[in-house]
Amino acid sequence: MTVTLSAVHEALALHSPFRISRGVKTQADVIVATITGDGRTGRGEAVPYARYGETIANVLAQIDGVRAAIEAGADRAALATLLPPGAARNAIDCALWDRDGAAPPAPARVASAITIVIDRPDAMHAAAARVAHVPLLKVKVDASDPAAQIRAVRAAAPGPDLIVDPNEGWDRSLLDAMRPVLIDARVALIEQPVPAGDDAWLAGYDAGVPLCADEAAHVAADLDRIIGRYAVVNVKLDKAGGLTAALDLATAARARGLGVMTGCMVASSLGIAPALRIAALSDYVDLDGPLWLAQDRTGGVRDDGGWLCAPEPGFWG
Repeated sequence: MTVTLSAVHEALALHSPFRISRGVKTQADVIVATITGDGRTGRGEAVPYARYGETIANVLAQIDGVRAAIEAGADRAALATLLPPGAARNAIDCALWDRDGAAPPAPARVASAITIVIDRPDAMHAAAARVAHVPLLKVKVDASDPAAQIRAVRAAAPGPDLIVDPNEGWDRSLLDAMRPVLIDARVALIEQPVPAGDDAWLAGYDAGVPLCADEAAHVAADLDRIIGRYAVVNVKLDKAGGLTAALDLATAARARGLGVMTGCMVASSLGIAPALRIAALSDYVDLDGPLWLAQDRTGGVRDDGGWLCAPEPGFWG
């Protein structure tokens, strides 16, 4: 059997700017890996992330570096020894799952957060009012005036659960100050409020609402370090290095009594379809990345009032 591995960069335009505390993007830069052989084809999509030192060029180079091994028959277990966790391994791992048709089933639909990005409080209020009927909102905030941002969203959308995400943009003094605001706004979860490298003091800390580790936990081996600091772990395929490691992380988090959240980068439905397998194991789901695209892939996920519906049969897995 002849196996081939290829990888390409695709730039997918967004319909609106996506603003978080560390910057703004107007397109999603994704890497698509394709593995073919024996009449079967598998695809996997990943997003290089500068926060972790990744670029389009070095992720493509990593994939090229293991091409010979994959084309010689390396499987998912072997892949874990060839590449570190990250976007390159994610793209290949998901392509292998897709080619083999062995992925666990995805839920037909799941409540998934609709993201309100950073803007003026009045603009965030207006954005939240348009989606006030959904079950879950995720509010991106920075350190400029997060209280006004959160209050504006809650005033416009009194019903949905709220996840607040500063993307490592706060410090201890701001988290202290925000405690009454978070409680008053009935925030369900706050995601990675402080930098992952400066979070040891979170052990035993009471923020008033549960804390979720994002940048602080990538793979199952990170869990022992964050126990006591966070109550929930955000599982992302691009951090973990694919569906294989993400399933391990979600399972290990559950075994340690931690909650599980499924997250994503801004990506197409090809990057989200494998993550839906983690969503089935999760307390919170944040997979609205494709909803930010000007045009998603044909047959991909769709939103139905804050419920993310799975791709059409045969799309992936």
